[in-house]
Amino acid sequence: MKKILASFILLSCFLGMSQAELNKYKYIIVPVKFDAFKEQNQHQTSTLIKYILVENGFNAVYDNALPEDLLNNRCLGLLLALNDDSSMFTTKLTFTLKDCLSQDIFETQEGKSKEKDYKEAYSGAIKESLRSLSGEGYRYEPAGSKGPIVVSYKDDVKKIAQNATQDTKSNNPAPVVQQKATLDEQSYKDKMPVPSGYTQEEMPLASNAKQVKDIVESDVLYAQAIPNGYQLVDSTPKIVMTLQQTSFSNFYFANPNWQDESGILFKKGGNWIFEYYEGNELVNKKMNIKF
Repeated sequence: MKKILASFILLSCFLGMSQAELNKYKYIIVPVKFDAFKEQNQHQTSTLIKYILVENGFNAVYDNALPEDLLNNRCLGLLLALNDDSSMFTTKLTFTLKDCLSQDIFETQEGKSKEKDYKEAYSGAIKESLRSLSGEGYRYEPAGSKGPIVVSYKDDVKKIAQNATQDTKSNNPAPVVQQKATLDEQSYKDKMPVPSGYTQEEMPLASNAKQVKDIVESDVLYAQAIPNGYQLVDSTPKIVMTLQQTSFSNFYFANPNWQDESGILFKKGGNWIFEYYEGNELVNKKMNIKF
């Protein structure tokens, strides 16, 4: 019993130290195409992974849409590698976070699924594996900083704790970092003071998403419940798209009938957005849906 307890304590300490290593890095880079797959965002893996990481407090970005500071300094981010060890009947995978020198910094627990459908199987395995990357212990600590950035989960907004050593007059400065890490809003503001004394302007997450023509009012689609999701029909009525439920609210795997490319459907700012890849280009399309 003592040996088991000692082993558990050592494992907990190791995991704690591994999590602390992540604090040195500002970004997690999610590939739009993993080496294990033949296509970009196959089985909606990339979009699901990025969403889970952002929900857990990490600043996740796609490898084809890096913010300017990460382009200038690749060592600010960790690259997420997917290790697929699936067999004929079981989907098994882990993730490894690698630094700019390709050194392994952190490896997640193994995620498993025995679902027959590939999309559902990878979705379940990804969610299980990424539990190792719970953002509750993550605090980005810039090189040379005097203290860690404290993450508060109230309203999903992250703020810098105020410096207790400042005088009374300057004891309530504007937050140095603000993030919204929900599916509705994913934003990032960096106001870290620079040596000149000026404040850095807002730095939104980089995006190369193409905006296409939105669905107009006359193109309203109506959601009809089906097993495991919905089908969207027009006024004809004709089935236009099928939606598969996930464990996240207002987030669906979307399969349109007018094109081969599948994608995801999520709610952002009160609007439904269909996001998919058109060749190598990420596309966003606003949908008019009545549930």
